[in-house]
Amino acid sequence: MNAAEEYPARPSQKELAAGILKQVAQDLRRFHGATSAVERGLYVDAYSWLASGDTSWPFSFLNVCELLKLSPEIVCEELLGDQSLGAFSYWIRRCGRAARKFQVLFSHAFTNGRNADHASPSALAHAAD
Repeated sequence: MNAAEEYPARPSQKELAAGILKQVAQDLRRFHGATSAVERGLYVDAYSWLASGDTSWPFSFLNVCELLKLSPEIVCEELLGDQSLGAFSYWIRRCGRAARKFQVLFSHAFTNGRNADHASPSALAHAAD
């Protein structure tokens, strides 16, 4: 049985799960080329958490992804892809993702609004008046 199924998801749990995922992403990126033992330890901890298939505790990687309704494969691919980027490349990649999401949201907003006006019988009735 999955440990995430035993605990009902509350907003505070989702916020904690998102915070854990964000911290792991930062640690993977920041300590990728670490030279000190402490920083290497932080990197190894983050990488080990990400690579673990353990579901016995509520905030394991797989349970966090399930709680946040994310695909573990995609999250893992993105986090490991981001870790090797420099700061400038990382932010360019993030801005590109945000721009694509905004473009999709923007196009859906106008497409849905335009289609709703054309398909609405009341809009056609008012046009005939």
